[in-house]
Amino acid sequence: MAEKMAHAIETTNLADILERVLDKGIVIAGDIQIRIADVELLTIKIRLLVASVDKAMEMGINWWQSDSYLSPKSKEAELEQENKVLKERLDQLKMRVKAE
Repeated sequence: MAEKMAHAIETTNLADILERVLDKGIVIAGDIQIRIADVELLTIKIRLLVASVDKAMEMGINWWQSDSYLSPKSKEAELEQENKVLKERLDQLKMRVKAE
């Protein structure tokens, strides 16, 4: 029975920690460089931000809203723009046919 209580306390602590991290946000950064004889061949910069959606939006990060794979509104806007361009091209072609 003591194990169940300890497990419940650990879960609560983990939930509290996760809530704090998501509320405040945490940044993990690192760089990987590959060099041969002091010649840099490759540099990879890794930046990871862990935060809640609300905190990310507060910081001005909202890339998922414009990603067509994640946001149906973005996909609709993209399709509307494509339709507009196609209609304009069709109108231009119609004008050319009438002029001939």
